[in-house]
Amino acid sequence: MQAPGPEPAAVVVPRYLGSPAPGWTSEADVLVVGSGIAGLTCALRLREQVDRVLLVTKTRLSEGSTAWAQGGIAAALAPEDSPAEHLDDTLVAGVGLCDADAVEVLVTEGPARVHELIGLGAQFDRDASGEITLTREGGHHRDRIAHAGGDATGAEISRALIAQLEAVRADPGIEVIEHALVVDLLTSADGSVCGATVHVIGEGEIDGVGAARARAVVLATGGLGQIYSATTNPSVATGDGMAAALRAGAALADLEFVQFHPTVMHLGDGATGQQPLVSEAVRGEGARLVDAAGEAFMAGLHPMADLAPRDVVARAILERMEATGTDHVFLDARHLGGDFLEQRFPTIVAHCRELGIDPATEPIPVAPAQHYASGGVRTDLRGRTNLPGLYACGETSCTGVHGANRLASNSLLEGLVFAHRIAEDLTARLAAGELPLQEPTTEGGTALLDAAHRREVQQVMTRGVGPLRSADSTAGSLAELAELAARPATEAEPGPQTWETTNLLHLGQALATAAHLREETRGGHVRRDHPHHDDQTWAAHLLHVRDPGDGELAVIKLDVDLAWPADDEDETDEPQEGEQ
Repeated sequence: MQAPGPEPAAVVVPRYLGSPAPGWTSEADVLVVGSGIAGLTCALRLREQVDRVLLVTKTRLSEGSTAWAQGGIAAALAPEDSPAEHLDDTLVAGVGLCDADAVEVLVTEGPARVHELIGLGAQFDRDASGEITLTREGGHHRDRIAHAGGDATGAEISRALIAQLEAVRADPGIEVIEHALVVDLLTSADGSVCGATVHVIGEGEIDGVGAARARAVVLATGGLGQIYSATTNPSVATGDGMAAALRAGAALADLEFVQFHPTVMHLGDGATGQQPLVSEAVRGEGARLVDAAGEAFMAGLHPMADLAPRDVVARAILERMEATGTDHVFLDARHLGGDFLEQRFPTIVAHCRELGIDPATEPIPVAPAQHYASGGVRTDLRGRTNLPGLYACGETSCTGVHGANRLASNSLLEGLVFAHRIAEDLTARLAAGELPLQEPTTEGGTALLDAAHRREVQQVMTRGVGPLRSADSTAGSLAELAELAARPATEAEPGPQTWETTNLLHLGQALATAAHLREETRGGHVRRDHPHHDDQTWAAHLLHVRDPGDGELAVIKLDVDLAWPADDEDETDEPQEGEQ
């Protein structure tokens, strides 16, 4: 069923990026791409059960988004908490579009996976009695966020998993290649995924573009934050896995639901690239959002005030900025005291002070910036995509857990839970003789957009498909992106920066199309010209699938039954009286 509403111009995406012919070949049972919590968990589990695993990562093992996660990992670990309560909070935050079955998997299997992570050496903060210290973040009705090093949870999880991997480096059953960018997925004549082309910056035999062939590929390449001018994501987050999957024919879903974190440090006009995050946990400990006049503005807008779901808080900040003619608001944590802030949030305090702000004596300037992609490569409960042999997990995937808006600190848990599920599913399938190694085909056109246009892509997306959107703004972005896509590929030289820029272009076109079609406001998708939910028309997912014949992206509207607790409707992001 085609999505209703204004029809943007057709988007055509070639099958491959322009690249040299592979100069080397490697074979494995499973190729895992990415080294965040999802990729490392999957590779380590597979290494115990299958003959040969190849893990490739774009730069170094520790440079993905996981290491930057401040707040923590959410799980029902406290005696007074329950998976059912965690499920309810997740469904409410997802504004009706969560897959309830996926959420149930997340919350019921999550506690066991966290305890396994602890068994691998992850050291979470504990109280004087030795119990894990739990805190609260936006959208949660219980203290269920486990953290490490105060505000360095992701770094600790990454450290523990990498240590496990280093301990088995000599194992012939697993190989790790760093500085390896996935260029495209390899597919066989029947459409099955049978590996990937990978560009390695190295010396010797494994150097330049090669073909990593495998019986199955697991994409765990993180998000697409660099599609915007300002993001909390690291520079490696250019959507490489999502874009490669899109070109190969995998279905992508919910791309329009981009989470803009409410409290990112405002560094002034012209600041681009990765911006410092001020964790939601700071508000969980009692910090308040105030405007330039010092007025706290969240209390009357939502029952949970400063701890409302992220989309609600981000929208409230944007509206207050617009009403006061400012480009930021403030997070006031002064009443928490300098000693507490330094102990609980050492990383944040250090970042602030490096930039000349002391949160113990002055409020922190903040504004929303891109933080997380709730959409991605569509998967089932086992991590399988619509392409045989292709799996996805972590931020690259769309499991259905997040719906229209991710609940705080569910992302690390999702990567952990579904990576484990993928490993178990692949182990059983490979043992049963499924997914034989196949020969790749090379049919299809190529595309390149020179890296000189990267800033232009980011500006177009920020201007027209940022936190506040409209039919006019999204249409304008689509037209500008189409002009960039029409530039001759001969203008560009193949290489990592060009491939990244082209990935951002392709994903930008798909994201902007979905944002243009969805004529409502829901979760991370905010339309000025349609400021309310439209459950009658838009209780649905938008899927993007590339036609293998002409390369045109088809947009499929998949209607769903609304999945959220009916008695919690007052705690959704439905605009309250006086809200726009």
